[in-house]
Amino acid sequence: MYRVAVIGGQPHAVQVAKEHGIEVVLVHEEGKYEEEFHRYCEQIIHAPITDAAALLAVLKPLHERRPFDRVLSTSEDGAIATGEVVEALGLPGTRAATARALKDKALTRRLLAQRGLSPVQYRVVRSEADALEFFESIGDRVVIKPVDGVASIQIHVAESADDVRAAWKLLAEAGHSAALAEEYLDGPVVSVDSFSFEGRHLPIGMSEYRMNDLFVEWEVSTPSRYAAPVRPQLRELTGQLLDAVGLTDGPAHSEFVLTPNGPRVLESHNRLAGSGAPELVRRAFGPALSRMFLTVPLGIERLPATPPDPVGGAAVRFFTPEPGLITDISGVEQLDAKVIRLAPGTVIPNIVPHLNELTDAEVGVVIAKGVGDTVPPLVSVAACTTGYVIASGRDADHAVARCDEVAARIQFHTKGA
Repeated sequence: MYRVAVIGGQPHAVQVAKEHGIEVVLVHEEGKYEEEFHRYCEQIIHAPITDAAALLAVLKPLHERRPFDRVLSTSEDGAIATGEVVEALGLPGTRAATARALKDKALTRRLLAQRGLSPVQYRVVRSEADALEFFESIGDRVVIKPVDGVASIQIHVAESADDVRAAWKLLAEAGHSAALAEEYLDGPVVSVDSFSFEGRHLPIGMSEYRMNDLFVEWEVSTPSRYAAPVRPQLRELTGQLLDAVGLTDGPAHSEFVLTPNGPRVLESHNRLAGSGAPELVRRAFGPALSRMFLTVPLGIERLPATPPDPVGGAAVRFFTPEPGLITDISGVEQLDAKVIRLAPGTVIPNIVPHLNELTDAEVGVVIAKGVGDTVPPLVSVAACTTGYVIASGRDADHAVARCDEVAARIQFHTKGA
């Protein structure tokens, strides 16, 4: 029997635990996780997942009584603290330094530059004057964003000095005393979902996005059509990126911009991707990243020798109705899909609730809001809370078309937008 502590995350990452003889102790924050976890976990403990000392306080006594084989996390927020716990308990796994290198986007850039990889002009700016000086040195569009940002929050494209001033003002008002300024990378954004074990990196899925003008991704589809011509380059660059930050084990989600000068790293994370991406990768490529999260580090499954080729397509699309109070929802009854409707007022802990219940559905739908609920403005990925449709297809185009058809049929009527 294997014993694992999992810090934060979503149920799909531990769904296969019992069938593989793995006892999971989950550490999560009260009120921020799904009840579904109880089906898969031996024990659930409440603690702040960003606080390594608090995590050690609850896990060390358990480890001393019955040692953990691994302490794992697929949480963006808990990654650094998990690395500190891994080191304190003397266990194998991702170290805190690697998690910091990925959380701090400027540090990622510096580590890449030291190896001559993915050249991008950048600077950490600490004032409006710094930001203006960088903009003038580039002489073209720049991006100004938080150094450790998530969910597409506070990303600003500046095409003029006035844009730079406005961006710095908004960042400062949001509490940022420093920001990362970069040259604007022109081209489609694609991502690579990979898994690593003992220093060997296996690129698996490649996805692309549709997003709004605030860079909020409201659709993910795979395999990426944009990535197909440069798939070998992306696989190689993914491994080089992960080596540069010191990642040796576990999942990673890396994003790239396909510029006219070749792929450039946008950012990377030592976790399973959000927005249901592991399920999309399973549908389109075969390997189940959520299962591998537990089985590969424990030696239950071996990391495949070579990257898989696509076997189909998959897409997830979030509903994006006009902001306001929902007065009616129509078109749901006519759908040829598995539909899950949540009661009005339900608070969802993540933007893809009930995903595990849709794994066998060619087309699945979750209606996460009801009449009387409010649709928020789509200012970050975290605002994709109205529901979603997920679909398989012959290829990515077919899967996207299926999602589009469902989204066109379901009408969220709102007022007060």
